Amino acid sequence: MEKLRIQKMIADSGYCSRRKAEALISQSRVKVNGRPVKLGDKCGFRDIITIDGERIYMPKKKNFIYIMLNKPRGYVTTVSDELDRRCVMDLISDIDERVYPIGRLDRNSEGLLLFTNDGEFANSIMHPSRHISKTYRVTVRPDISDEQLVQLAEGVEIDGRKTLPANVVVKEKQQGRVVLMITIKEGRNRQIRKMCEAVGLEVARLRRISVGPLKLGMLKPGTWRELTAEELRAIRNAIGKEN
Repeated sequence: MEKLRIQKMIADSGYCSRRKAEALISQSRVKVNGRPVKLGDKCGFRDIITIDGERIYMPKKKNFIYIMLNKPRGYVTTVSDELDRRCVMDLISDIDERVYPIGRLDRNSEGLLLFTNDGEFANSIMHPSRHISKTYRVTVRPDISDEQLVQLAEGVEIDGRKTLPANVVVKEKQQGRVVLMITIKEGRNRQIRKMCEAVGLEVARLRRISVGPLKLGMLKPGTWRELTAEELRAIRNAIGKEN
């Protein structure tokens, strides 16, 4: 039976990154089959891994799946919610495998959200060093000036740190509303909303339409589909992983 380093097994489960798993092992918070482990130890898929007493469920490599969901407004991006709000997991309850969202969209945002049970893949997409681009269709009010466009594109300070340069294009202009296409290469919390607020714009609607080479296309709100082999190759190439 194949045995892998425990930190890799934990990362593959989607629980946390490999680096975080190494820290947990060093803190003696990880056990395998009830016994404490140390860095460098290995285990197999049949072994029981627990962190602080909570069992970590391991996906089998052959059953790794990758899907995209068109998240509607009103759903929170969590596995469960103590306030009993609607969760994105409710929309993929018909999937046999246990999957997790890659990143998040806030409750009032919509659009492309990826899910997988491949923890290493998920962590690669989210890692800041990858600079995976994300494009959003953003409706703002009431209007936008050239100065505000330049500020958004060059970077604004949010949470005490300036954002990386962004690509900002005006797609539509009507009285009292403007539709922008904004592409960023970061994944900071509520970044697009905070960027717009920083330059004095109100966000009326926010929809993510692409992550790297993956495009939402005509997928209907509230529905999901598996990534095609071509899409999976494209996103793996984008994050620098071999096929």
